[in-house]
Parts: sequence; structure tokens; C-alpha cells
Amino acid sequence: YGSQAMALNRVKQENPEFDFEVVGISEIDKYALQAYEAVHGHCPNFGDICTIDWNEVPDFDLFTYSFPCTDISNAGKQAGLSEGSGTRSGLLWECRKAIEVKRPKYLLMENVKALVGKKFIGEFEKWLAELADFGYVSYWEVMNAKNHGVPQNRERVFCLSVLGEHEPFEFPKEEELDKRLKDVLEPAVDDKFVLSDKAMEGF
Repeated sequence: YGSQAMALNRVKQENPEFDFEVVGISEIDKYALQAYEAVHGHCPNFGDICTIDWNEVPDFDLFTYSFPCTDISNAGKQAGLSEGSGTRSGLLWECRKAIEVKRPKYLLMENVKALVGKKFIGEFEKWLAELADFGYVSYWEVMNAKNHGVPQNRERVFCLSVLGEHEPFEFPKEEELDKRLKDVLEPAVDDKFVLSDKAMEGF
């Protein structure tokens, strides 16, 4: 649904001099596309990341890649993300083509904490080594939503990679949480969002 674009829009609201344009996305799921367009309106979609001709894509300064977590998440079968494995999480390596051709100044990755756990840290380090060969300096950290103003215990690893000379990057410092879940829930919702008695009995 374009969470990165949502974040950029928040930055724009807080800093009017900041501006950006999304030149395109890569998505094959029709429901994800519907959700994206419901939030952001129409955006060029280049489709399957495995078949994109990056020479045909407009240049861009920021490449965001939250590749599928399905095969590394603790909730899944943990089939892994090795290159050539054919797993959905293995689509990470398709991002190499975009980086090689377009050489954006900034790369931003987000994924589940398991990516930097014992089982998969080797693949992640291999990826960072490739980025270093392309000239990128990478900074990564596991961040928890509850430490950054969101009433949810949600740990994710973020990695920012910067091409060429730049000021060293530091991740935002943790802040005290002043919200609870009840502060963000809507007081009344349509019945279509409420489970029926029959559904509850099924559970």
C-alpha cells in the first residue's frame, strides 16, 4: 500500500520545501495495487521485478525495497532467501538489476527481524558486501515501532545505503511512548468490519 510513499508525504507535510515524485512501483498482486491506488492514486506500475527493463524506467534518487518476508519470517517455513532458490524472499537479488543500471543515491530496505538472525544473517551480509562493491555505504538497525511513537510491539530491520561521499547517518533515537492502542482505534466502525457470530463460533 505504499508505506514508504506515506512516510515521504508526512515529511513533505512537516517540511514544505521538501518535494518528491514516485516514478513507479513494481507489483503483481491486484489487491495490493488496489490498496496502493486507494491511498496514493494512480502510479506507473512496472510489474514483475524479474522482467523489468530498468533502462526503460525513469531515473530516480531513492530505491525502496521491502522484498517478501514470507520465507524468512518466524511465522513461515523459513525456506530462505538464497539467490536462485526460487523463494519469494529470494526476490531480493532481483533488486541488484535496478541498482546496477540506475545507481540511485539512496537505497532503503525494510524487513522482518529474522533477516539479521543467526539463520539468515549470512545472506544479508552477502547482500551488503555486494552493495559495498557498487560503492554504497550501508547502515542497518533493528527498530521497534513502540520506541518511535506507535502503540505496537513490532520489530523490523531497516537498512539505508548511500552512494558516494556523504555525512555519516544515524538512526532516530528512541522516544517515550505517549499513546495507547485505544488512542488510535476508531470509536465506531461499520458492521462489515466486525466478525459475525458464526465466524466467532468457527474460531
